[in-house]
Amino acid sequence: MRVKELHPLCCITLESPHGIDDKKLTNLTRCRSLPATSLTGGSDRRKVTSVGSESVAGVLHKWTNFGRGWRSRWFLLRNGVLSYSKIRRPENLNLLCPSEDVRMIGDISAAPLSRMDSCSGRRKQQKTVGIVHLKVSSFRESKSDDRKFYIFTATKTLHLRTDSISDRAAWLQALASTKCNFPLRSLNGDFSFTSPKDLPISTERLKKRLQKEGVHENLVKECEQIMLSEFSEMHDQIKLLHEERINLFDAVRQLEAANLEAGAPGVDDNVYQLSSLERGKYSECSTTASSDDKQEFEDVSEEDEPSFHDTKEYFSEPNVGSGSSYTDIKRRTKLPDPAEKEKAVSLWSMIKDNVGKDLTRVCLPVYFNEPISSLQKCFEDLEYSYLLDRAYEHGRSGNGLLRALNVAAFAVSGYASTEGRHCKPFNPLLGETYEADFPEKGIRFFSEKVSHHPTVIACHCEGKGWKFWGDTNLRSKFWGRSIQVEPVGVLTLEFDDGEVFQWSKVSSTIYNIILGKLYCDHHGVMQIRGNRQYSCTLKFKEQSILERNPHQVNGYVEDVCGKKAATVFGKWDDSLYYVAGDRVSKTKVSDPASNASLLWRRTKPPPNVTRYNLTSFAITMNELTPGLKEMLPPTDSRLRPDQRHLENGEYEKANLEKQRLERRQRMSRQLQESGWRPRWFKKQRESETFKYTGGYWEARGDRTWDDCPDIFGEFTEEQLADSA
Repeated sequence: MRVKELHPLCCITLESPHGIDDKKLTNLTRCRSLPATSLTGGSDRRKVTSVGSESVAGVLHKWTNFGRGWRSRWFLLRNGVLSYSKIRRPENLNLLCPSEDVRMIGDISAAPLSRMDSCSGRRKQQKTVGIVHLKVSSFRESKSDDRKFYIFTATKTLHLRTDSISDRAAWLQALASTKCNFPLRSLNGDFSFTSPKDLPISTERLKKRLQKEGVHENLVKECEQIMLSEFSEMHDQIKLLHEERINLFDAVRQLEAANLEAGAPGVDDNVYQLSSLERGKYSECSTTASSDDKQEFEDVSEEDEPSFHDTKEYFSEPNVGSGSSYTDIKRRTKLPDPAEKEKAVSLWSMIKDNVGKDLTRVCLPVYFNEPISSLQKCFEDLEYSYLLDRAYEHGRSGNGLLRALNVAAFAVSGYASTEGRHCKPFNPLLGETYEADFPEKGIRFFSEKVSHHPTVIACHCEGKGWKFWGDTNLRSKFWGRSIQVEPVGVLTLEFDDGEVFQWSKVSSTIYNIILGKLYCDHHGVMQIRGNRQYSCTLKFKEQSILERNPHQVNGYVEDVCGKKAATVFGKWDDSLYYVAGDRVSKTKVSDPASNASLLWRRTKPPPNVTRYNLTSFAITMNELTPGLKEMLPPTDSRLRPDQRHLENGEYEKANLEKQRLERRQRMSRQLQESGWRPRWFKKQRESETFKYTGGYWEARGDRTWDDCPDIFGEFTEEQLADSA
């Protein structure tokens, strides 16, 4: 029997269908591990033996973080891969072995090189900190600094700086030539995928050998049948492996192609490619050279904590709809272009006289608002509603632990959209409402402002097998350098099988109001109480001044007996993981040996970023899709004029409308004291949460809004008194 020799990947044959001689096959097998030739002479330019591109090395300054700033790193470009290492001591400046052939870029003195060459035999191998595959990366030069350039990957951005203009030009030229020499064709190389349909097999040699030994003919036939049967089973297994490997390589091809898809077509060979994500990120502020500096330190290097991804991750949201296709629903992906140029206004000049006061009663210009209301911001908590659909399914299958874990992930995911959001949502008018019908997500949401003093917003959402409701009263205080927001209220989640979870939100603080980079942090303990077997405790760690790993969330799920069933950890702006069992592990999520499983990961930001830093989900909230305006009640937030003008970039009109509506807002307390009651929500008892009374979606279907006043229209004090 003659069986082809197979590569360790099983389906990659080392035999070409047309045949390869042994010498050529040996060279193909060893080409990855052969050392480069020795150095030639004492020149900095060394003979290059790399296939398709020369090897380049040198020292670059890399931005690490705000605490450590720029750090020197040793960079080596070889075979389409850029790797970099830390420089521990001056004698370790050149981290190459004497046998490696490279071209040096930069002014590297002879003394360190000679010390390196003399000590290379006893020097400890330096650890590679990071690598970048140029095949799926892009790069460009800085517009504001002629020594700086950037390299963009799918997960991070490298900020690099050279010692001179000529050094930067040399590095960019080397990157460009290497990218050309290593196009997206690695998987289509010299390997051939041979289908195992007709593998040749012969039993002649076996039959002759058995007959020569005098074995009876019946026994020979029996042996032949056994061998053919065994080979048939092996053939089926090889066929399955072949199909699996083909699918795997096809998937990798698609992933690689996707990383270059945006930049590849229609780009001149002399222009460095930039993916759509980075193009949007670096064109946010303006088209002038100063915009480069505004984004300078937005992406912090991941050098100290490399990111690895768990194999159990969910790469896409599951379809939680009723099974129908909603491809006809086209939601917008960006806000309208502003009609006016925005004016700069100092926040400190507006609120410096309100230290220690409740900011919900301070009227700020429209420039400090984002074009959504607090009613719509409540709906942002439902961005990752698929977690609740997943929790519902786990509960139905009898896995109460995974249900509790997914509920915990949902409670954390609501904070992800607050990262980089420094503007204030509009304070709704009394009786203002907001609806969101998202059949593609399988949810319907409704909210209403039910009280003006104190400001209380109630909401209700229905999903596949679950209902979510609650009310929130935000109390904010200004403390000079920061603004602290304390949410008061209880959120309730009820599944169709009767299991209920309740929790309250943690505190939020906005720092550096006067000086420094504005940022938001969430801190406190969140207790998620279940009425059955499991409950969860989550601690949002408060960020310190020198915190190198901010936004941490840690906690655990315990049963009714107080026994820990799982440990939860992650970051509220990135992802959340869990480890089953009572094991409090200090293993980092980035550790590839960690057995942690992914619960939730934040979706990528939109390519069309504005100063509001809205998520792709938030961008759709104030949109008036075709035919929607005619179905909305006159109290819906989408019809609020100042908010609409702000979204369109009509800042003067927005400010005038905001002042007009605030005059009406100041009369709301009198209206509330005169006996006004919410239209769609009601409290059963004074201590309970506002609950949805029903009827809204039915009224929407009939378009009967007779009892809903036009709260955004023109008004007089006499009209307001009559409506009370």
